[in-house]
Amino acid sequence: MSMKLVKRVPTGDEIKELYPLSSELKAIKARRDEEIRKIFVGDDDRFIFIIGPCSADNEDAVCDYQNRLAKVADEVKDKILVIPRIYTNKPRTTGDGYKGMLHQPDPTKASDMLEGLYAIRKMHIRAIRETGLTAADEMLYSENWQYVDDILSYVAIGARSVEDQQHRLTASGMDVPVGMKNPTSGDYNVMMNSCIAGQHHHTFLYSGWEAHTDGNPLTHCILRGALNKHGQSISNYHYEDLRLLADTYKKFNLVNHACIVDANHNNSGKKFIEQPRIVKEIIHSRNYDSEIKNLVKGVMVESYIEDGNQPVDGGCYGKSITDPCLGWDKTERLLKEVADLL
Repeated sequence: MSMKLVKRVPTGDEIKELYPLSSELKAIKARRDEEIRKIFVGDDDRFIFIIGPCSADNEDAVCDYQNRLAKVADEVKDKILVIPRIYTNKPRTTGDGYKGMLHQPDPTKASDMLEGLYAIRKMHIRAIRETGLTAADEMLYSENWQYVDDILSYVAIGARSVEDQQHRLTASGMDVPVGMKNPTSGDYNVMMNSCIAGQHHHTFLYSGWEAHTDGNPLTHCILRGALNKHGQSISNYHYEDLRLLADTYKKFNLVNHACIVDANHNNSGKKFIEQPRIVKEIIHSRNYDSEIKNLVKGVMVESYIEDGNQPVDGGCYGKSITDPCLGWDKTERLLKEVADLL
């Protein structure tokens, strides 16, 4: 057979028994979820920053970064609500390369997904305990949700997964905001249809069960840029793109119109240094147009301790081993400058 079943993986409940969330951390999660919900339903006008490493590759470096981020988040909390990126699964265009801590707890060693499940849960819990900030992660595999549904406060569905039925239906059963990225083609309608699926109720098979969901009213759009037929990046963060999205939303039967703009990926052409400029242009568009201000709830920024990226075996502490990231000094400056612009 071409596929071999290697080992049985514990259920979400079994993993949670091994690495439980304390009552104190559960209370932090509940408070954070409510704060974030209020922004997406329009009861709080603070601006969201979903910010952190492209991939959470090393627990100590990630938690070091999160502790730095928490201090700045507290300084700007009247204007900005920070949601750390702790991305533990990484989609790969060809399937090759480092796929995140879930696959490889140690990026230099072979895959071990059982140890990966333990590692991502321990890291997320440590980050909450040390910083008081619950995080965002990408749902690369829909069945992963059962392992982290009690610790995440935001979920992103990537450009390659957004058309997948199982991802859409699983999103409809989540109780936190779920961002649907535009596909790599840039088609807004695909993204909007994913939001419709996420906001509606469904019955489907999930992890060996027949599952029923109530729909997630916090399902929304993420603009991340696109690729044309020549493989060239096309941005969609400009004023005209945001106006188009605002007008497109009116054509669909959706509640809680909302958008997060990803300042990296094809919006920056993966030129990480462009992210501060892009974020400031988005702020300008919000300040110019009240409808865009109500629609655009925040941004995504890829940021780590050191600028740029390196090979998996590069050995530089706090430097991305996937997409290049903005370094810490520039990150701190960006957060403070944006707070002054809001």
